[in-house]
Amino acid sequence: MEHADYVYTTGMDDADLEERLRTGDHGVLALADGDDAYAVPLSYHYDGERFLLRVSDHGDAEKRQYLETTDTATFVCYDTTGDESWSIHIRGPVRQSDRDIDEGTLNEWFPPFHLFDEAVEDVEFVLYELEPAAVTGRETVD
Repeated sequence: MEHADYVYTTGMDDADLEERLRTGDHGVLALADGDDAYAVPLSYHYDGERFLLRVSDHGDAEKRQYLETTDTATFVCYDTTGDESWSIHIRGPVRQSDRDIDEGTLNEWFPPFHLFDEAVEDVEFVLYELEPAAVTGRETVD
């Protein structure tokens, strides 16, 4: 691979990190159970203080198992448009939130949920909070 294509990237400053997290709404949560890894796309809400994840609960025991066994989770959000790209990694403990959020607030904070083969009445949501112990962002250099 003598001449692989590449682009230069640089670290994001705090203002860019904050803006990307506040305006985004989805990414991938990576979890672990011993030597086994599990990653799941999720919607999130970030208000500058809390990083909340909306997790569907429809009898998916595997997802719940990994949420319970993960000490340090990693959430990745990213975007790429043409030659421009960025990514943010958030690492920290993830725990079920004790916040009582009504359905209207959930609809305001999160985009519509994508159903697959579940019936609407069979899906419930559980909020999890990711405590950002480390946040790293990178973006392409012009």
